[in-house]
Amino acid sequence: MPVLLTSRVRARALAWVLLSISLLSAFAVSARAEPPAIPLANDYHPGVNLDDYWLSEKLDGVRAYWDGKQLWSRGGHVYQAPDWFVRQFPDHPLDGELWSGRGRFAELSGVVRKAEPVAREWQSVRFHVFDLPLRELPFAQRYQRLKNLVARSGSPYLVLVEQAPVASEQALMAELERVVAKGAEGLMLKRKAGLYLAGRSDDLLKVKPHSDDEATVISALPGKGKYTGMMGALEVELDNGRRFRIGTGFSDAERRNPPPPGSVITFRYRGMTASGLPRFASFLRVRDEEPR
Repeated sequence: MPVLLTSRVRARALAWVLLSISLLSAFAVSARAEPPAIPLANDYHPGVNLDDYWLSEKLDGVRAYWDGKQLWSRGGHVYQAPDWFVRQFPDHPLDGELWSGRGRFAELSGVVRKAEPVAREWQSVRFHVFDLPLRELPFAQRYQRLKNLVARSGSPYLVLVEQAPVASEQALMAELERVVAKGAEGLMLKRKAGLYLAGRSDDLLKVKPHSDDEATVISALPGKGKYTGMMGALEVELDNGRRFRIGTGFSDAERRNPPPPGSVITFRYRGMTASGLPRFASFLRVRDEEPR
């Protein structure tokens, strides 16, 4: 009998080991040791030599990095795209945006973050690529290679983001007004000589009718007066560690159920204070991009 019990214990122990390995393997395909090292944009500022840049529309979608096998989020998690969606993608890394069209960010976010992709929902999604992660080449050369890769792929779900020269700041502002009137978020400027380097720089500039940025929620502060019993403001933290409060831009529903600590939000602002904090910051939305 003792031998039999020992065998059973060993069998159970082996079963737990196998289950643990299975769970760890499942986690490994959904998470990445480090987020992809991708370029990020600064705000456009007058005085930039526009002859050095190409212009494209700013797509209000979900940033994605194709490593040749899978699509990764900015935070380092896998987007579980259907096999048919990525089947014809090249085996070379690509940088771009998952996008379904203007004004559809919330809908798109709900589609791409699901652990189990819904095929009919992904039918309207396209991977719009705007860069090729090759550190040693300037953007003008990377873009030509990217154009060839997209053309050769034949994938109906892979789209090249068109780049064009811009004649002057007046022409830039006129184009901004035109695309915003049609529902676009803004424009992007890519420096032709810029290298593919991680982090924010003037090699990539966003041109919008207002400034915006992202911050991490630290806590929800209680409201007063008509907001008693609800959230009055969010305490948030910027990438540089500076903290401040945002108290406007929220609906009553958002005040009753505010973004939890750790959430990343997008906010609008108008310039900076003398101490270097965003002036007149207003909540825009929760930046839901990470897979669930």
